[in-house]
Amino acid sequence: MRSLLPGQPVDGGYFRDPGEINAGKREPADMKDSEESGPRTVAFIDIGTNSIRLLVVRINPNGTYAIQSRQKETVRLGEGEFGDQSVIQPEPMERAVMIARRFRDMAAAFGATEFVAVATSATREAKNKAMFLARLRLEALLDVHPVSGREEARLTYLGVAPSLQLGGKKGLFIDIGGGSTEIAVGDGEDPAFIDSLKLGGIRLANNFPGDGRGGPLGKKTLREMKGYIGDVIVRTVESVKRQKVDLAVGSSGTIENLGEIGVRNFPQPGQVAGSTLSLGQLRSIIPLLSGMTLEERKGVAGMNPERADIIIPGAIILESFMEGLKLGSIRISERGLQDGLLEDYLSRHARPRDIHRMGARERSVLRLARSCGVDEGHARSTQALSLQLFDSARGIGLHDLGERERDLLGFAALLHDTGKFISFANHHDHSYYVVRNADLLGFDDIELAIMANVVRVHRKKFSVKKLADCNELDGRSQRVVGIMGMLLRLAESLDRSHAGLVRKAWFTAKENGILNLEFEAADRCDLEIWAAEKHRKAFASIFKKELAISPRCGPGPGTETRG
Repeated sequence: MRSLLPGQPVDGGYFRDPGEINAGKREPADMKDSEESGPRTVAFIDIGTNSIRLLVVRINPNGTYAIQSRQKETVRLGEGEFGDQSVIQPEPMERAVMIARRFRDMAAAFGATEFVAVATSATREAKNKAMFLARLRLEALLDVHPVSGREEARLTYLGVAPSLQLGGKKGLFIDIGGGSTEIAVGDGEDPAFIDSLKLGGIRLANNFPGDGRGGPLGKKTLREMKGYIGDVIVRTVESVKRQKVDLAVGSSGTIENLGEIGVRNFPQPGQVAGSTLSLGQLRSIIPLLSGMTLEERKGVAGMNPERADIIIPGAIILESFMEGLKLGSIRISERGLQDGLLEDYLSRHARPRDIHRMGARERSVLRLARSCGVDEGHARSTQALSLQLFDSARGIGLHDLGERERDLLGFAALLHDTGKFISFANHHDHSYYVVRNADLLGFDDIELAIMANVVRVHRKKFSVKKLADCNELDGRSQRVVGIMGMLLRLAESLDRSHAGLVRKAWFTAKENGILNLEFEAADRCDLEIWAAEKHRKAFASIFKKELAISPRCGPGPGTETRG
């Protein structure tokens, strides 16, 4: 059996040139351009539940970089959201759009030409997510991509781990945000474990408001909150215990602020400000703050007044993890998700690739494919043929999609039969469900939706109207799925026998406007010819051109052109 290997390096990303948003174009980030034109400036924007962060970086062609600016503004996007409605409220949305626009303009002033923008729990859970993303696109000129909780954990790990000298030790990484808490375990290389929990400072403050008037938090409220947190984290704690970690590292504004409060109010011998936080300090901080009114908390030494109303839930989350894992202290890192976006970008675009190593996207796709028992030879053949058709179609002007879409097509081709382990009947629908819900690492929500829908349309009746009725895809994404789905259908048909007979396929244009699908096979491929011809009507509905089939199969008959 042939090995299932990724067909192409990953060059996709979260970014989009804001100047091209209205034109509906996406351009690939190709470091060849950088080598010719010199350094490039890239802005990384993290739209979180509590705050929005900006990182502007000047990246040199050799992969080195210099930070131009770091900015953070509190917006409280999740304010009033995490209840029954799960809706971003009008005022927080207005603040977020305004700050995002300001950060975009600031980054442009530094010369940024690429913008990598992601959003976390408040956005990904919101029922009015589409409205918020549309406003960011139109008013802030930012194409923002919500990421899953596991992807958020991976990116945060990427941002924090490189700053530590782990020396083979295994670290636990905890990031407590406004809406979620991300957990990762790793030794500086790929994470061995990642998880995301719906626990955060704003979420818990909304759900456990106490008297709701800014007074002290009573023992009953604290007890209920801690009990709730304990129930949520129990499985994650047990999983982390099995990893046998050597040290713990905390990131996020909540943990940084707790560290500052600890060293200012409960200093320990030899402790460097902002470097560590002990469980003993945490156990002193919680009763101190919970016994105060909101206004009194704001005056505590080391307290960031903007966090005074959400610091206690964050502290109890951290305390619960430290007690459950028997951690005496935790190191504090100022790095986080936006640094992970930078590391992820560099690994895809600026650093020399090691052919013996796969990126996170390739690995997660490969693991999913194998866990579902796909026919690896067929999947690999379909991927190769899909990418050949994509390249030749672009070469003759049949589409204008870029490298990002090319990568997504390749991954979708590898995963198109994942649903067969559930049932062969309607396995395209099962495959859609598997891909859409597998939490594949390295992909944002839009990319997952595109891949899942490409997989869904790889067989059975192909309907343009069915794509138009898909609420999870915007107009451009529907167009992308239509093009990529048609190419995948043809590629899959060209390996209909699962024998790898067709090794090369491409499009050519005739003078009369008809397109030729040409392909070469080392032996007769009647089944492949028959399967490809079935797609001529669907091809015309997508590309508005007639398709002719021109095989070159041998030995034996099967070399005639069918138009």
